[in-house]
Amino acid sequence: MKSILTLLGLSIFLCACSTQHNSTISGLSESDAQKMQSTNAKVAEVRIHPPKIDTRFAAGQLDETQGHLGAAIHQYDACHDINPKFLPALYRLGVIYAEVKDFPSSIAIWQRYVTATNNAAYAYGNLGYCYELAGMPREAKAAYLKGIAIDYKNGPCRANYGLMLARDNKIQEAIRMWTPALSDAQIHYNLASIYQVNGRKAEAKAEYEKALACDPTLEDARTRIAQLDTSR
Repeated sequence: MKSILTLLGLSIFLCACSTQHNSTISGLSESDAQKMQSTNAKVAEVRIHPPKIDTRFAAGQLDETQGHLGAAIHQYDACHDINPKFLPALYRLGVIYAEVKDFPSSIAIWQRYVTATNNAAYAYGNLGYCYELAGMPREAKAAYLKGIAIDYKNGPCRANYGLMLARDNKIQEAIRMWTPALSDAQIHYNLASIYQVNGRKAEAKAEYEKALACDPTLEDARTRIAQLDTSR
């Protein structure tokens, strides 16, 4: 379900791409990563034994987990000095810049990501969502439609564009957008999420209940219903 529950936050960035672009640090101990990051490293040694791209990327991930986003950006940029089309680092840069609300930089990165993936549909999903966060709905719509033109059933593009339509109260258009890629349970859940955010609690609960009727294993919907009941 994560891939379609993109109403809040940056979850589209975390789901639309291959898991390798958001993988945990592996093959590098924390002490080794910290040594690689050390400002005391000798320039001559770095020139003789330049850090490998995987090492740079792992160090960037470590910096992210420690909240050192500037240092992470530096490491991911260093990855692109080695390989300008290194997708995992482009992905993380796009996420970081969006998180700190530097949307011009994030958009530029996602545009590079689209090019580096040879115009993959999921890449347009990320670009479109970043446009949404930046308050650029026309550009977001164009990006989503490009992704859908490439992959008719692309989930991220259809899910997020449908959410845009639903937020504008274009409910039937949203449902038509979701239908080729989402299950009935997912459609009802997304509608419920929109209604809940808009304070339409009775309608939200009804849609969550419909989602559960379609898929009784959808625990998120059950949790949301309980929250609605306790908030009365």
